[in-house]
Amino acid sequence: MKLTDEQRWAIFDKTMGRCHVCRKKLCVNNYGAHGRRGAWEIDHSRARANGGSNHGNNLLAACTSCNRSKGKGSTRTARARRDYKAAPLSKRKKVNNAIGGGLIGTAASLFVPPQYRLLVAIVGGLMGANVGYTKELK
Repeated sequence: MKLTDEQRWAIFDKTMGRCHVCRKKLCVNNYGAHGRRGAWEIDHSRARANGGSNHGNNLLAACTSCNRSKGKGSTRTARARRDYKAAPLSKRKKVNNAIGGGLIGTAASLFVPPQYRLLVAIVGGLMGANVGYTKELK
């Protein structure tokens, strides 16, 4: 599978430059450089051997050790071994979630007493910003 630099950068950026399995920090310049610090490869979330495709939604950045140990196993199983349920979100997705959460919090605040409205709106924004994370990034 041949990718352009822009496609590779987009895949790297989807998870904020972290392995989508173990959350280890990756180095954008060490793509395919097994054995180097921050080395990473492109992982098929659903393995091609199990019917996965080369579509952009199926491609994620993974450190070489996670990608190779996962093999044709499922991403869900590989993440579960490390107590994660989802891939880390890109900065763009975190901002979108925070905005959406703030809007939901603001709408919900219409149904609470006036003295609690600001608190409900803030909590809604914070909850939206944390969607997709089940464990603190290391």
